[in-house]
Amino acid sequence: MAQPPLSQRIQRLERELEVRLFERSSRQVTITEAGTLLLAEARELLARSEVFMATARRIRDGETGLLRAALSPDIPGETVAALLTDFQRRHEGLELELLELTTTQQLARFASHDLDVGIVHHPCDVSGLELGPVLRRELGVLLPRDAEAAELDEVPLASLAGYDLILFPRAAAPALYDDLLTACARNGYTPAAVRHGQGASFVRGLVLSANAVAFGPRDAQPPEARDRHADLAVGIDAGVVWRPLAGAPLAWRHSVAWPKGRGDAAVSAFTEAATHALRATAGATGDVPSRPLHLRPASEYWL
Repeated sequence: MAQPPLSQRIQRLERELEVRLFERSSRQVTITEAGTLLLAEARELLARSEVFMATARRIRDGETGLLRAALSPDIPGETVAALLTDFQRRHEGLELELLELTTTQQLARFASHDLDVGIVHHPCDVSGLELGPVLRRELGVLLPRDAEAAELDEVPLASLAGYDLILFPRAAAPALYDDLLTACARNGYTPAAVRHGQGASFVRGLVLSANAVAFGPRDAQPPEARDRHADLAVGIDAGVVWRPLAGAPLAWRHSVAWPKGRGDAAVSAFTEAATHALRATAGATGDVPSRPLHLRPASEYWL
């Protein structure tokens, strides 16, 4: 900086502080006692300013701050633990606020700018969102141990005729709810009635006592119940078994989603951690088509 502008800035600072910082003569400029006393604090302020700007840059780049994220309620505990561990390894300085929200709740929070990223169920309205890789988790059926279909290695949907179906409340993911019922009808199963429940114990109780079945991925069962060569009992309740569906006609399809234009390093790290956790702990596989994804008013379909 040239001398005149520098002198003008120093004089302006002295007027603001109402303290003389330098003694000036025609031959030299010397710092005053007040200037000497203030020098250390001035240097500290400059250092703090640099730290402040560096922190702002890290927040801008998604390296620190708060990331508001959500998972759908059916994500298993092992996947949640793996996701958290991987994400914190990638971003030690970032605080992660992790919520359990249905797809409908996540879409509402995206719209109100109260959520940064989440794992949603497809089909859903993805207008205004960007998506990570779409992953598929095949569904099997929970049914009473004494049901005839329980003797099969793979259960055709048509063999469930006469049973009520336990599903999550439609409000949680309307397009998915309708999609599942449509797939059941196409494969020969129209439930006698549809009951609603989400908690594992509640659903198991209905399966045991209400002539009902429920759908769920293998990873939703306790680890000891997942070996196909084992008894496949659910938890300690030997009255309920899980069996795969013949032809794999039903599946959960997930992806990480975030508002368009708001992706940053933190969102990318969450997407990578979530995708890896779903693959490693939930048996999820890629479900990306060779043809593009086309939107329709309230849902999406591969065309």
